[in-house]
Amino acid sequence: MKVTAAKNEQVANMIFASVYPHYLHRLLKNGRTEEELEQVIEWLTGYNSIQLATLIQNKVSFRTFFQEANMHPNAPLIKGVICGYRIEDIDDEFEIYRQCRYLDKLVDELAKGRKMEKIMRKKKK
Repeated sequence: MKVTAAKNEQVANMIFASVYPHYLHRLLKNGRTEEELEQVIEWLTGYNSIQLATLIQNKVSFRTFFQEANMHPNAPLIKGVICGYRIEDIDDEFEIYRQCRYLDKLVDELAKGRKMEKIMRKKKK
């Protein structure tokens, strides 16, 4: 599937706090913890648990969430299909959408029991 400007804008305007409980619920029902979710989010965005709580409390949009993030340099190593979109094929002009899919993919992998070392990608030497 191809991302459109309208879809990118729709996702960018979504409130992160409205999606976070869905991430958490999925992980908890699959035997994972909120600490693991926070660890994955911190790896991807640089936000620690206090910063994350503030962003949730302030009801920031995904646009703000990702614009203020310090994205991990290995985030582009996150590849695969999530929600019908191949992450590596999302055009650069839809960066926020791609970043959302990075997060979705990490949560998906965590829920499926993937080891944390594999989720938090490292460049191959």
